[in-house]
Amino acid sequence: MIRRIASLLLLLWVFGCQPKDPVPFQDGLNDYPTLSKVLGDPEKYQVQVLFTRIDRNEHGKPIFTYFPLHVDDTHYFYPASTVKLPIAVLALEWLEEQNTEGLTLETIMLTDSVRPSQVPALVDSSSQSGLPSVGHYIKKILLVSDNDASNRLYELMGMDYINRKLREKGLDHTIIMQRLSFPAGPEENRNFNPIRFVDKSGKTILELPERQSDSVYVVPGNPKIGKAHYQKGALVEEPMDFSFKNKFALSDLHGVVKRLIFPESFLESERFAINEKHREFILKYMSMFPAESDYPNYDPVEYYDGFSKFFKFGTSKNPIPDRFRIFNKTGWSYGYLIDGSYFVDFENGVEFFVSAVGYFNDNQTLNDDTYETDSIGLPFFTELGEYLYQMELKRKKQIPADLQRFQMDWKK
Repeated sequence: MIRRIASLLLLLWVFGCQPKDPVPFQDGLNDYPTLSKVLGDPEKYQVQVLFTRIDRNEHGKPIFTYFPLHVDDTHYFYPASTVKLPIAVLALEWLEEQNTEGLTLETIMLTDSVRPSQVPALVDSSSQSGLPSVGHYIKKILLVSDNDASNRLYELMGMDYINRKLREKGLDHTIIMQRLSFPAGPEENRNFNPIRFVDKSGKTILELPERQSDSVYVVPGNPKIGKAHYQKGALVEEPMDFSFKNKFALSDLHGVVKRLIFPESFLESERFAINEKHREFILKYMSMFPAESDYPNYDPVEYYDGFSKFFKFGTSKNPIPDRFRIFNKTGWSYGYLIDGSYFVDFENGVEFFVSAVGYFNDNQTLNDDTYETDSIGLPFFTELGEYLYQMELKRKKQIPADLQRFQMDWKK
């Protein structure tokens, strides 16, 4: 009993929880049937939730109270597109480190190929200039989770740079070692295309040769998921091996979003080393709706406001009211749904962080396109977001939050 009490006190100290605060997920779940169903069977749905309540002190600085539910950084889930967020931010950090005259977000970035598995990228019809750049790749990543754009930045930095930077910032439960939706095995993912940055006249500003990593990254525990999976159209009656796929723990995803929203709440060594202009660029496109973008331009029917905003709006294709903005990154693959978000209601002064993951694959077969992401997954995220929003909407704060700094000109 003493050991149990000591463990509880340690947990409360680590997460900054105050026992006097009401704990979420206890009351009112009858109004949220899917949320109640998923939380009622955490093993089946592999559900993890990390909710951070935000209060303000007399200087307007944030005070965090953490509420983790089933959070386990050692339990593997496939992070899907959520890894694109740290890739995008680290690309800006890499850009600033080069300290090269003429090298900016908009500088033309030409990717070549020297191996059969590599694909060049010399044009980009979705950009205003018709040419690729780091900035345009980041826009596509954050607006619609473009796989190719993320792969190009992965090829730019290489896995060693990415993983070293994550460790330096205290993000110890993350490994990024693969391109996404691209037919490359572990060996090919350790090889990186040659890249040139050129000015508008075609003059080379910076040139990177073909590079290769000698590091071999493996997910701890060599995780295997499911009971069967399809591989090249054939059913394999064995679990799918994720040993050489990416890992991005929920607490690390939560931490990346927090570092971007409130960098001053972290030690300098734990922050992303990007200037304020670049941080605002990331925040703008994290929160922008696809229909608000001119370059790239997206069909609002296919890419509706809630396309990649799971909390509260995941099941709706209607426009999201102007008073709401969600600074987030989602992932969706192999039956997993993940979202890490900073949720804001400007009109009512509501703000909070929430990250969650769930597994919606009842038949335990991967790559068969038979998942419950639409029938259970998205309703779960919608109800979880609504539940937390209503709770925070009703909660009286001693000091109101000034959210003006997060109101950007998304139309510009």
